[in-house]
Amino acid sequence: MTRRIALALMWLLMAASLAWGEGAPPSWGELRPEERSVLKKFEGRWDTLSPERRERLRRGAARWSAMSPAERQEARERFRHWRELPPEQQEQIRRRYREFRELPPQEQERVRQKYRWFQQLPPEERQALREKWRGMSREERRDLRHQWQGMSPAERQEYLQQK
Repeated sequence: MTRRIALALMWLLMAASLAWGEGAPPSWGELRPEERSVLKKFEGRWDTLSPERRERLRRGAARWSAMSPAERQEARERFRHWRELPPEQQEQIRRRYREFRELPPQEQERVRQKYRWFQQLPPEERQALREKWRGMSREERRDLRHQWQGMSPAERQEYLQQK
């Protein structure tokens, strides 16, 4: 479940990182053929979409076109996971993303670094940490964050095997 939330959050981060375009986006007829091909499901309602939505979709189509087949498959899988999440979880992820976007840039970067660090851990360490984390109080979590950073790989492994 946590993996799906992380994947959905990453999908939202990628989708939301698309910058807002300047000026009015083109009408359906003004789109390049490759854009129309990717966005064909929006053809009938394209001109009724808000300019911001059209621009985000255009940029998303450009990113999609630049992806390799493997990257496209991964994106499809992330979206499938997102759709399978209950609406409450989707809303919780959206809320957390909004909160993330309100953080100062330095704090956003700190969160990104922590996420990258966690992703680089071996899968069994990540799973063990998740399980321990769920059973801890807020104070215990804070203390563990500080303690974990100073541990050697052997000390981390020993910690995960206790209790």
